[in-house]
Amino acid sequence: MAFDVLDEHEQGELVQKWLRENALSIVVGVGLGLVLIFGWQQWRGHRNAHRLDAATQYQVFSDDLGKKDIDGARAIAGKLQSDYADTPYAVLSAMRLASDAAAQGDAAAANAALQDAYAHAGIGALKTLAGLNLARSEIAQNKAQDALALLDKLPEDGYAALRDELRGDALSALGHSADARHAYTEALTHLDANAANRAFVQMKLDNLAGVEKKGS
Repeated sequence: MAFDVLDEHEQGELVQKWLRENALSIVVGVGLGLVLIFGWQQWRGHRNAHRLDAATQYQVFSDDLGKKDIDGARAIAGKLQSDYADTPYAVLSAMRLASDAAAQGDAAAANAALQDAYAHAGIGALKTLAGLNLARSEIAQNKAQDALALLDKLPEDGYAALRDELRGDALSALGHSADARHAYTEALTHLDANAANRAFVQMKLDNLAGVEKKGS
């Protein structure tokens, strides 16, 4: 035969020899595996606790807004932005502060809150939503060119109709009627026939046509 088959005793001896020669590597490998597993579990537990703390802080923030305790709400929003900037709650609290400030007629405070929201939004759909709200605020403060620049660099994550509508608002404010008309038309293509704001966008488009007719 080309080779001899080892009996059970010889096989056992070879296994024991291999184990002796590789004992340190085995111990290190098992230890490293346990450390990695434990570390992952610890990290995941920390992340879950961190998000839960952020959610709790946001609930306090919401309660303060409901009680019209604006100073308390702003303090919690600041904490969310400093300690929990990696959670959506930092952005959501800033946008709610902006909405409250706008309702009170404080455009500057609303814009500052939206700047904070946009800065902490990271990437993706939340970044886009914060940016769209900021663009709307800039248009209201006669900063249409800044709004256009912001709209151009936002992530392409949904809100296509609102993006085109705001682009139309900015272009209209700058006197670029033809481009504004195109933007409003594009916005309408993204809206269903029964969409709540379709009639409003159509009204903007119709009003723009009326202004152009008067100017001709």
